[in-house]
Amino acid sequence: MSSPAAGTPRGTGPTRTDRRRARTRGALVAAARAILSDQGPADVSIQQITNCADVGFGSFYNHFSSKAELFEAAVADAAEEYGTLLDDSTAGLTDPAEQFAVGVRITGGLPDTHPQLARILMRTGLVSMRAGSVLPPRALGLIVRGMDAGRFRVADPHVALAGVAGCLLGLVELRMAPAGDGFGALGGLNGLDGLDGELRGQEDICEQMAELMLRMLGMPAEEAAEVARRPLPAARWGGGAVPVPAVAGARDEAGPAAAAR
Repeated sequence: MSSPAAGTPRGTGPTRTDRRRARTRGALVAAARAILSDQGPADVSIQQITNCADVGFGSFYNHFSSKAELFEAAVADAAEEYGTLLDDSTAGLTDPAEQFAVGVRITGGLPDTHPQLARILMRTGLVSMRAGSVLPPRALGLIVRGMDAGRFRVADPHVALAGVAGCLLGLVELRMAPAGDGFGALGGLNGLDGLDGELRGQEDICEQMAELMLRMLGMPAEEAAEVARRPLPAARWGGGAVPVPAVAGARDEAGPAAAAR
């Protein structure tokens, strides 16, 4: 019988109980995320949550004191996923204006690449952007770096941050809106023929918003247009383009149980 490797102390690392507890907590958070994206938490019972998570009812109170605490954890978990996605998508870029534009376009692509995350973002709005300090430090730091580099010209970065947050939510709403409800009707998104035939699916919408937001931050129009249309990082998007949906605004039909798996 072989002995443990030299230098590896016994009893270190998570135990089987620790791993089981982590799995149970993860299942509860995943179930809460699915419910939050599908219907919201208002009329959901703890029994429904544990059924969705496929864990025992009594397990709930081993991890959370209330539904509110669980849904706060679910929002924070979604926000962390969003923040990691932004970090991964802009890794290796040095131009703060390009980093900003990529972040806008990645956010606009969430309804296709991360539909559950997009629905949670729309249901919770600025709460999810603030959760876990995801958006404020990243976006504010990026705006300040852009100002220091002479790329952005704004009087107060905090005011600019408020505008950025609102624009991002508006972009995701535009991407998810079906035709006939105001936003969708403006662009004919279900048919992809758009206003005067100019909107050609999600990628162009996201590029246009990135350009508008760069101009909002003080970039000259021609420069903003060029930066907003640079190829996206191919490592994540495979060829540098955000996938264009067959039907823009199409929603993921998977229910809470499917999304929780």
